[in-house]
Amino acid sequence: MFAIIQTGGKQYRVEPGMRLKVEKLPLEPGSTLEFEPLLIGGEAVKVGAPTVSGAKVVAEVLGHGKGKKVLVMKFKAKVQYRRKKGHRQPYTEILVKEIQG
Repeated sequence: MFAIIQTGGKQYRVEPGMRLKVEKLPLEPGSTLEFEPLLIGGEAVKVGAPTVSGAKVVAEVLGHGKGKKVLVMKFKAKVQYRRKKGHRQPYTEILVKEIQG
């Protein structure tokens, strides 16, 4: 069984027992959260409008972190203009416990 959930403006295909890095959520490690699935698949497919009523995906927050560094460079030829900036996107790692519905 799998489900499609939406968080942080993105959609993810999840299954029970799956670890997933999503946009940073304001939750403490060890807390649980619930998502309303957009679609549930398996033996029979249930498509929501926009979510599947009565269904939920239960997940646990494992921790927070930062992704790999992304370098942003600006350069203009012949005028000695160079700028270099780095960015690390924060994320929350979750563990999908179960899909109900």
